[in-house]
Amino acid sequence: MAHKKGQGSSRNGRDSNSQRRGIKVYGGEKINAGSIIVRQVGTKIHPGNNVGLGKDYTIFSLINGVVKYERLDKTRKKVSVYAS
Repeated sequence: MAHKKGQGSSRNGRDSNSQRRGIKVYGGEKINAGSIIVRQVGTKIHPGNNVGLGKDYTIFSLINGVVKYERLDKTRKKVSVYAS
């Protein structure tokens, strides 16, 4: 049995789809309940008032309102939604 592949066979060409993470709604923007605010790996941004945290750390709005990014402490950030 030959251990070399035949001419022209490609062993590359497989790649996963992008995750499309990041901030979806910025501070001061209006948002509807259930809409995604941030897609992230781990709690880079923490949930604040009127937002939920999904099992994949997605932060989403629980009410209709305006998004506001705030400090949680010296190093951490949080995002909240306030009724407008």
